Formats: sequence, structure tokens, C-alpha cells
Amino acid sequence: MTSEIPSHPKGYTREQRGWCLYDPANSVFLTSGIAVLLPNYFPELTKAAADPAGFVHILGIPIFFGSFFPYLVSFSVAMQVLVLPVVGAIADYGRRKRLCLGMAAFIGATAAACMFFLQGSSYLLAAALFIIGNVSYGASNVVYNSFLPEVAPPEKRDGLSSRGWALGYVAGCAMLAAHLALLTYAPALGISGTLAVRIALGSTGLWWALWTVPFLLRVRDRGTPPSMPSVVSMAQIAFGQLKHTIVNMRRYPNTMKFLMAYLLYNDAIQTVLVVSAAFGGQELGLSRSQLVITVLISQFVGIFGALAFNRLAQAISAKRAVCVAIVIWTLLLLYAYFFVHTATEFYIMGGFAGLVMGGSQALSRSTFARLVPKGEEAEYFSIYEVGDKGTSWLGPLAFGLALQLTGSYRIALVSLIVFFLAGLAMLTRANVDQGEQDVLRNAA
Repeated sequence: MTSEIPSHPKGYTREQRGWCLYDPANSVFLTSGIAVLLPNYFPELTKAAADPAGFVHILGIPIFFGSFFPYLVSFSVAMQVLVLPVVGAIADYGRRKRLCLGMAAFIGATAAACMFFLQGSSYLLAAALFIIGNVSYGASNVVYNSFLPEVAPPEKRDGLSSRGWALGYVAGCAMLAAHLALLTYAPALGISGTLAVRIALGSTGLWWALWTVPFLLRVRDRGTPPSMPSVVSMAQIAFGQLKHTIVNMRRYPNTMKFLMAYLLYNDAIQTVLVVSAAFGGQELGLSRSQLVITVLISQFVGIFGALAFNRLAQAISAKRAVCVAIVIWTLLLLYAYFFVHTATEFYIMGGFAGLVMGGSQALSRSTFARLVPKGEEAEYFSIYEVGDKGTSWLGPLAFGLALQLTGSYRIALVSLIVFFLAGLAMLTRANVDQGEQDVLRNAA
């Protein structure tokens, strides 16, 4: 298996370095768009269309304007549950992963760029663009992650995955700093704060599209692609492949245990990422600039956190390092509930979140790559992606319900602890080494 994977005695190959470039491509949409700008800009758009009691009505259902965005995140992920496995099956069957990733990335980048036009009470247009962008984001990451076991041998995957996450944080820092400057100096530039937000949102799409190009130029497909079937035949093939994956996964119990654990604890991680800006803005009354500074701190610390957790994984194993990160996440939510009342305390929260975010997710990705059968990478990662960057749904749904029932962002945030504890309990039951041996044995 490893003999077919490129290696280099002095470091990473050109293709492996190129693989890392898609992390900085898509991370800006996540960090600036989903984590900072949209959670507070969306309530403004929704509130402008709300009735005097603060509710908008979708198909006759009253929705509190502050809960609309978390619900929207959950709905977009429900769409991904249907779309991503099909994308994974098509990518594996057609051996055209570069094409699949490129199409998804450019569609998502276009939707993000079009967010420049959001203003007034256009929350429904914002919802449509967000769904397109987030589903495309998830689809592109399915294919991106599935390249990891193809481009790197097992001994390099933890390091390469962590390197990609670190580069993503560097890109996030760079663009967040630019967006902070734009928001801060908007009056001096003769533009309104709303226009500054719109420009920042649109720029995430342009960045995403531009940085996708060097990835596509360096990473290659494996195998000989079959002739392209009709759309109907492709749909039949995709669902057939998906059925095969679900049935076949029973042969790998440790892969299933790890995946279930990941879907639980990373659901909470992604929800914290998405709703923290709303917590800071709505619960603590922080300004947009203060929220950007918080995420900027998180991204900067995350660069070193991703690399530090890679070192920790080398010392105690990737699985144990992820367990350590989950415990820190749980303590961080308790800190937010009891002690975070000022901007400084929120900055501290952001710093610790950055420390564990990159490490827990980078090591989860590389660990799962060890548990995926050869030739079925995209199909397995399509299921993994349901809990990956920005694509969780149970956490945002629970947060939105807690917020609508209690009216407290603080209570809604601390309720996510149950996802961390359940994920940790499941993760301790997964034997990663045995799972890797099962995959290798069946491949032989």
C-alpha cells in the first residue's frame, strides 16, 4: 500500500505541499464568513424582516430572529447528508477527484462572493447563498480529505494534516486582519459599516476561488477514469456505491466507533465556532471589531496549537491527544458559562479555543485516514465530512432550541457539553491500531 504513495527523504513532495494549499483556500470562508461575519450580520437581516415580537415566519412557522441562523446551519447540513455521500461515490467511481473538487469549490466561492449583495431585509437571499456555499464547501472537503491517504504514506499523515491546518490558520489570520482593518477604518474610507461587512463577505469567495487553482495544478488523480455515463446512470452508480459503503462499513467496527465519536465531539466544536460570535455580540454586547480580534487571536494561537498537538500525538498517540483536546473543550465551555463577561475574558476563551481546535481536527482527519479502505476514500470521507468544518447539524439545532426556549446564549452554549462527553466516551472504545489492521487485512 505505501509503495504506491509518493515519499521524500528530506520532507514533503511537491504534490504533498500542494495538497496542503486547499486548507488556506477554504478556511477563510469558514473563519471570516461563517464564524465572524454571518452570525451577527444574519440577525440584522432577519430582524429587519421580523414582526414586532422579533419573529419571522417560514411556511407559517414562527422563528425567533436570533435562532434563524443556527437553524439554517442545521438545514444546510441536512442537505449535505443527502449530497455529500453521492459526491463521494461519484469521485471514487469516476476517479475524477480534481474535477469534483474544482466544481464544488468554484460554485461555493461564487455563492460566497455574491454575499456582497446582501443588505436590508434580504435574509432569504442570504439563506439561499449560505446553503449553496456551505453545501459546496462540504462537498469540496469530502474530496480534499479523501486525497490524504493517496498522497501521503501513514507515517506522514499526522504531520501533513497538521501542516494543512496550520496553513489554514495563517490564511485565516491574514484575511481576518484585513477585515478588521476594513471594519475599523470604514468611516475614514468613506464607506458604511454595513458595506464594509459586505465587502469582507464577498472577498472570502474571491480568496477561495484563487487559492483553489494552485491545489488543482499540483494534485493528480489516481487510476484511469472510466467513460462518463449518463446522468441517470451516474445517479444509479452513486447510490449503489453508497449502499455498498454503508453495508461494507460493518466489516470495520473500529472505523464505525471512531466515526461516531467524531460526529459527536466535532459537532460541538463546529457549533462553538459558528455561534461564538453570536454569543459575544448578543450576550456580551461586543462590537464587530472585538469579535474579529477574538477570532484573530484564535487563528494565531491555532497555528501553534495544530503543530503542538502533532508533537503531543507523537508522544502519546493521536487518539490520546484528541482525548486531551476534548477535555479542554469541555472545561472551556464551563469557563464561558461561569466566568466570561468582558471582552478580555472572551479573548482568553478565543485563545484556548484556537489552541485545541486545530490539533483536535487535524489529528482526527489523519487518524480517520488510517481507518479508510483503499479505493473508497471519498465515500468514507463523505460521511466524515458531515461532522467536519462548518457542517455539523445536531449542535446548532440543540443550540437554537435552547436559545429559543431560554433566551440565554450562555445556557445554549454550555448545553453543548453533552456532545463532548458522549464523543469522548465513544472515542475511548475505538481501537485505532486494530482498525488499521482490519483495513489492511481486507485490502490484501
